[in-house]
Amino acid sequence: MNVRIGTNPIAWSNDDMQELGGETPLEVCLAEAREAGYAGIELGHKFPRDSARLHPILQQHDLALVSGWYSSHLLQRPVADELEALAAHRDLLLDMGCKVMVYAEVSGCIHGKRNVPLSRRPQIPDGQWRQFADRLTRIGEHLGEHGIRLAYHHHMGTVVETPEEIERLMESTGEAVCLLLDTGHLAYAGGDALEAAKRYGNRIAHVHCKDVRSDRFEAAKARDSSFLDAVLDGVFTVPGDGSIDYAPVFDALKDADYDGWLVVEAEQDPAKAHPLTYAAKGYQHVHALAERAGL
Repeated sequence: MNVRIGTNPIAWSNDDMQELGGETPLEVCLAEAREAGYAGIELGHKFPRDSARLHPILQQHDLALVSGWYSSHLLQRPVADELEALAAHRDLLLDMGCKVMVYAEVSGCIHGKRNVPLSRRPQIPDGQWRQFADRLTRIGEHLGEHGIRLAYHHHMGTVVETPEEIERLMESTGEAVCLLLDTGHLAYAGGDALEAAKRYGNRIAHVHCKDVRSDRFEAAKARDSSFLDAVLDGVFTVPGDGSIDYAPVFDALKDADYDGWLVVEAEQDPAKAHPLTYAAKGYQHVHALAERAGL
């Protein structure tokens, strides 16, 4: 079992709302991520997408590249077109030694639209699920042949958001499609991370450790907030600062022989939530509980 703790640059510079932390240099993000204790970091919009440039930058800070988000449009285009579109991203991840690709279907997504409430997010019609699942399985098989796993990211404001949609995705796709368990997004969608860890343990290839502030969550749900407004209002935070109990989740991952990264992340306004302070808090909490669980 080889579990490492990484982070995501969204605490320093947000990808969906790039004015949040827009002035923060990549150098600051990387230096503080390492200072907080992390062994790796995921891609963000300020990272070069050329391994010859990216590798020495990360090496300077003693950080590995964990993975990087890929925006899929399989509901709108065939597998061949999707494979062509993801090739450069796949090759970058492989060049950097990554074992998983963070993969999310974004056709019609609204998580980046501040004026659109989450109740208006897209859904997959019943008649399209089979085609979507078949296409996704073929993408997963292709990536597997290249030595990288497809880690599907259920995400607020997208077509796979709820526990029921995650279940349908897992039931209708082949073993080449793995799950990215995002504790915060699952809680926001009404799910339970412990239940998911037990149910899908053998297919979980990647974990995002994001916590939820219950009071902000209830308020956002009551007013049918947009995803970005909820983020600005502080719905997410790092593990140890919210309502999710990570100890039993990590125990379940241990029981499933999870072998991968635990990525601490929380979309927050860096002007309100000092990135290094929260990065360190999240690392310390996850490290202590992961060690306790034997991960």
